[in-house]
Amino acid sequence: MSVLPDPGASRAVLIGTSRYDHLEQLPAVGNNLTALASLLSGPHFLHMPTRHITVVENPPDPSAVMNPLRQAAAEATDTLLVYYAGHGLIDPHDALTLAMPHTQPSQVETSLNYDWLRRTLLESRAQRHVVLLDCCYSGLALGRMSAPRGLADHAAVEGTFLLAASAETRTALAPVGDTHTAFTGALLETLRHGIPGGPPLLDLETIYLHLRRTLEARAHPVPQARNRNSGARLALGRNRADLPPTPVAATPHPEQAESRLWPDPSAVSTTAGFLTNLAAVRATSGLTQQEVSRRSAGRISPGTVSRLTSRDTLPATWATTAAYLTACGVPNDQIQQWQKTWQKLRHETPTELAKPTSSRAAKPASAMTEIRRRKIAALWRGRNY
Repeated sequence: MSVLPDPGASRAVLIGTSRYDHLEQLPAVGNNLTALASLLSGPHFLHMPTRHITVVENPPDPSAVMNPLRQAAAEATDTLLVYYAGHGLIDPHDALTLAMPHTQPSQVETSLNYDWLRRTLLESRAQRHVVLLDCCYSGLALGRMSAPRGLADHAAVEGTFLLAASAETRTALAPVGDTHTAFTGALLETLRHGIPGGPPLLDLETIYLHLRRTLEARAHPVPQARNRNSGARLALGRNRADLPPTPVAATPHPEQAESRLWPDPSAVSTTAGFLTNLAAVRATSGLTQQEVSRRSAGRISPGTVSRLTSRDTLPATWATTAAYLTACGVPNDQIQQWQKTWQKLRHETPTELAKPTSSRAAKPASAMTEIRRRKIAALWRGRNY
């Protein structure tokens, strides 16, 4: 079964090199990074907090990539996504290296060895890894991007779904003047518009097969993929082509509501994941905020619906969330699972201690008692005088 990662426990590192001293320029790479970061944080996709997405553009040296990558690997417990776009090189030992702005083909130490990235992934606490490689060889003219046959085999990582750009050399892979490179452009198009007739969640296997068909039909090189430990079932977003139109005027039949693939809170382990899935419920229902309010029989207003789906802290009480889920059409058995997850997170989330409002309030009780005693004594002395 396909599953969306918990955004609160996931991290993404997006790496791209568009400017080179010794290789052909790839200006579209910068657009790739901006667009992909925006989609990953979008409500229909991973809804990942922006602070969990690190963009490394034109890194001056390999350490500028490895340091944020190590940090993300240490923080991620659910999913770690790594993306690279730029020139790819093959060193004398047939190992993949990722070109940096100052990379010189004859000096392997000026590029990032993929094996360093791979080892960092292996040491990560994350349950799943996603690697997206959109890279090329050195020496090819702008608009000609390539990768060797068997790149996916060379770059394989246990517990990872690797989606690599084509192993063939084609001039159409990064056409001059295009906003995005061909591979990443097709990926962005798939995520933005969805796959008509596809599943509710766009898992990596579905995306891969769709990209193969799309790029082949365009006479572009086709991508490669390698899956380890069921990584193909990880989804990057909801299928926009499968979402119901908004607004939904008629009340859906109970069987229709139950057949929908509602966001699943059972795998959520963070508040961010809970809130992201909560907002996704309304997108799945196809209802406007006003319609959700109407179906709640006045228990929640449109403003309350808005605040509930855009907040950044766990709801303090359950009643409003329950009314919201019911109004959206979520089946009762799933609402019970939502409540269990809410109770679990509420128990695990530490309550913030009340902060003192003044320096006086921050003083220990014994000190305050002594101050009062002295003031009272001074008053009595004044009266005696």
